[in-house]
Amino acid sequence: MNPISISPQSKMSEVLAAYPGAQRAMFRQYHIGGCSSCGFQMTETLEQVCQRNNNLNVGEVLEHIKTSHEQDSKILISAKELADLLKQDAPPRLLDIRSREEFEATNIAGSLLLSQPVMQEMLASWNPQQSFVIIDHEGKQGLDAAAYFTGHGFKNVRCLRGGLDAWAQEIDSNIRRYQLA
Repeated sequence: MNPISISPQSKMSEVLAAYPGAQRAMFRQYHIGGCSSCGFQMTETLEQVCQRNNNLNVGEVLEHIKTSHEQDSKILISAKELADLLKQDAPPRLLDIRSREEFEATNIAGSLLLSQPVMQEMLASWNPQQSFVIIDHEGKQGLDAAAYFTGHGFKNVRCLRGGLDAWAQEIDSNIRRYQLA
């Protein structure tokens, strides 16, 4: 259960604090919050956003946000769980979605940097049942990437909870931690 409750009167900043994937969920289902034409202000309430978007049923939107949060939780994998999987006979592939500069500065051994050629290879020839884990810096963009690959037919996509930062903190202290400016 999520410790922070939200209501129709919750500001969007509160909604996103309680359910970090809420914007992705709202965009996927209702085309709200993904671009400038359908964006919202952090000071708007969920009810206000629903009213100006075809008077959506706010209760339905709340339920969709909560259900999507539960689905996101199933995609996330902890650093310890990943470390255990990497010791198995058929470990998942590691797909790093950070920038080339970040990847070259530090990465998990054996990970593959997502580039245009890698993306083309994945979509053209990877087995859709292939198990892979998406790695980002702090676990903030990974779920968006996982949603993209799931939408393109990949069935076994996971995302490292807390990203490379969590891996460095919990598993491999030799990996340099950093902050983006």
